[in-house]
Order: sequence, then C-alpha cells, then structure tokens
Amino acid sequence: MRVVVAPDSFGGTLSATAAAEAIAAGWSRTAPDDEMRLLPLADGGTGFVEVLHTALGGTWHELDVTGPFGDPVPARWLQIGSTAYLESAAACGLHFVPREQRVPAVARTVTSRGVGELVADARDAGVTEVVIGLGGSATTDGGAGMLAALGAVAVDEAGQPVADGGAALAGCARLTGTPDLGGVRLVAAADVDNPLLGEHGAAAVFGPQKGADEHAVAELDAALTRFAGVLAESLGVDVRDEPGAGAAGGLGAALLACGATRVSGAGLVRELVGLDAELDKAQLAITGEGSFDWQSLRGKLITAVARGAADRGVPCIVLAGQVTVGRREAAAVGVDSAYGVADHAGGVEASLADPAGTLAALAEHVAATWSR
Repeated sequence: MRVVVAPDSFGGTLSATAAAEAIAAGWSRTAPDDEMRLLPLADGGTGFVEVLHTALGGTWHELDVTGPFGDPVPARWLQIGSTAYLESAAACGLHFVPREQRVPAVARTVTSRGVGELVADARDAGVTEVVIGLGGSATTDGGAGMLAALGAVAVDEAGQPVADGGAALAGCARLTGTPDLGGVRLVAAADVDNPLLGEHGAAAVFGPQKGADEHAVAELDAALTRFAGVLAESLGVDVRDEPGAGAAGGLGAALLACGATRVSGAGLVRELVGLDAELDKAQLAITGEGSFDWQSLRGKLITAVARGAADRGVPCIVLAGQVTVGRREAAAVGVDSAYGVADHAGGVEASLADPAGTLAALAEHVAATWSR
C-alpha cells in the first residue's frame, strides 16, 4: 500500500519533517511492506519556509531582525527566482516567548516589527513578489510594528509614535507616511480565515494562547478596532470584515491594507510541493499537527490534506498530539479517523516526554487497523 505522510509541525515539539519521519518509522514496524511517501507540509505558520526549501530548494538570506520583545533575533527568508518567501513566526513567533512569560502584560506589548524588516530586506534584494506565511505569532499588534519598519508609523494625536504592542493602538490617531514596498507584490499566506475583530477575531481566538486574560482580550480587541479605522483612513482599505485579517495577531489586516493578495497558506504549500500528484497515487493519507481542534477546521493544513484525499476517494487519518474535534466535524472536512498521541501515551505529560517516540508508537498502533 502506498501511504502519503503529510503532517504539519507539532507545535514546538516536532518539525513537520521530524513528525513525518516519526510516523513513517512507527508505521513501518507494523507494516514494513507499505510504501511510505514523506511530504512534510505547513500552512503559513512555523515551518512554512523550511518546508518550501526542502521541496523546492532556493537561496537563504540571513539577517538579524527585531524580535517580539524588541531585542535582535536571527531570522532568514528564502528566495526562489524573483519571489521571496518568509514567515512571520521567524521574527515574532510564539516560540520566542517562554510559557511562564505568556501573561497579559506581555501579550499587550510584543511587536511584529521584525516582519517588516524581513520584507524590507527582500525588497532591497530586488525580488518582485514577497509571500508572507502568517501563523504562530506571539503578537496581537495588528501589524503596526511591521508597518513601522516599512515607514508607516502609528502615532497619537500629538504626532508621537505609539508604544510597541497591540494595547497602545488604543491611542493611535493616524499613520505617518505610507509603507515603502518598492513596487513588490505582497501575498499573505494565512493559516486561518479569522476576521480581525469580534468573537472570532485575533484577540478573542488567539490572544489567550499568547497570555491574554479576559480583560486583555477586550482591551486588545478595542485597540484593534481603533487601528482598523486608522488603516482605512490612512491607507484607504477597510479590512474589518476581511477573512484572514485576524491571522498572526492581525498581521493579515496590515498586509491586506497594503494591497496584499490573501491565499490559503495550506493551499499554496499543497500546490508548490505537489501534494495532489502524490495523492493521485496513494491508497491512504496521513496528516497531523500538535492539536486537532476547532481551529484546525478554519483553513489549516489538515483540512487541505483531507479534502484533497476525499476528492480522490482516498481515506485520510489524523495523528495529532491532542484531538478535540468530534467525529462528525472531522468527517465534514474529509477526515475518516483521528487519533491523539496523548490518549495513546497515557496523558499529555507522557507524550511530551518523548514526542517523536510517542508519535511513532501511535503510528505503529494505528497501522494495524489501516494497513491493507
């Protein structure tokens, strides 16, 4: 049997490549005659550019940029022909913020400035298109930091730059200048389709995982509401109801206001790495990520793999760190069965003690059911 193994990264524990290798290793212990085709994927979040480099090659450009706390962090972007690929997580990813620091005060103040510095570096290198993978960010600043790095600074009524972070945008009156893009085309490769504001917006949905409590979520949503008005007035684009504007803490909103074209990050990777061609030859597809939850159903990678498999009548199963999606919801996006590493390992703590080993053990167990 030919099995396509196409997972995303598993949070901060396993890269997409490491997850694919672990699944294949465990599966082969039960079904050594199955042909395993490893195709690590990403949906715009952490690992987006690494996955593209593995599949397509290209040239790395390395530089230090401003991290979420304002300190320099090493980052890189990938050039393939005249197109630059970068990911927001490289500059302001949640992995830069230790779990013990994910508190309301931090959630209010971290910045996306480094993303703008990556875009500027690509612009100065002479590319004609910049594709920004959105996801896995620590920020909820609506992309204000990114815009500042490109020359459009958020200022208050007195004309003074507002402080870094989303909370300070409550005092934003306008942008000084316009983003200096040098004529490059922008593409926002979003991992979700959430809007900027409201109960499904950047602050309400993603703020808690970044440390925001109920009060901070309300504060950030109100600040982003004001900033959306500023974007509309200063750049002439109203992004409040645009799908994907809430991606990466509102970076999607700033990019859309700059004229970016929004695409599905998962769909773009699916096309570039040739997933459909592999599914054409498969008898089973395996995908996965750290947590298969309701957010997974809003345009993330699992849905892209599952729908591609379903279009071909190929069964698709999910191996995830944790599974909270019900069978009916999973079936609606083309997932036949979903299995959690934590359930099989005896708890989250046990699964995290050896992420690759416990994922491989789950794959070994599941292969007994699915290998023909």
